Formats: sequence, C-alpha cells, structure tokens
Amino acid sequence: MPKLPECVGVARLRHRCLLNPHNLHIVCAVHPAGTQGDSCLDFRENPDIEPEELWQPEGASYYNDELILQPQQRLTQQQQLELLDTHPMFTGKCPQCQHEFDRDWSARVHWDCSECGWMDDTV
Repeated sequence: MPKLPECVGVARLRHRCLLNPHNLHIVCAVHPAGTQGDSCLDFRENPDIEPEELWQPEGASYYNDELILQPQQRLTQQQQLELLDTHPMFTGKCPQCQHEFDRDWSARVHWDCSECGWMDDTV
C-alpha cells in the first residue's frame, strides 16, 4: 500500500508524519491498511524534520519522485521540415550526391555516404 505524499517527503523519501513507525510492511501505525481517500485526517507533522523544498527548473517535472528534464528542441519548425525533405532516413538518398542507399535504409542508425563522404551529424 503506497503512502500518501503528505506522509513521506517526496524528494528524499523521509517520513514526515509522527504516526509513521518507519516500518516497510505497514503504511502507518494508525492506518496499517492505508487511508480511505487521498488525504489523512490523522496526519501529524513531525517537528524534527526540516521543511523540504521541491525545486524544479523550468521545463522539468517530477515523475515517480524523480526529477526529469524535458529535452530542449534544437531545431526550428522550418529546419525540421527541411530535414524531412532531405535526410536519407526519409528519402533513401544522400542529400549531397543523391546516391541511393541499399533497401535496408529504414533500419540504419548511421547515415554516412560511401560515395561522396557525406556524414550525418544530427545523431
């Protein structure tokens, strides 16, 4: 049975409630099977625990108590459209010399042209 967020500090998983016996096998001393609903009327703040600040940079968020940074989009929409029109992953051809890649081109990871020496630097 998972503990409520108010019972356990999210970032460091420190127990914030005085009623929690710090036992892995039960949720809390008062509600061993868990509470009914999404809050606990018996919650008592532990005065010995320092307040915890959940800081997150812009573009990041917490998932399962872990801070996840969202990838930054490096290409503009125009650059993305150009990539669709020219990259061998989508065309099957080298953008520099128009050499056709073998038919297995959809399973490739590296897109380096053996004819003209063009190398894919997007990966």
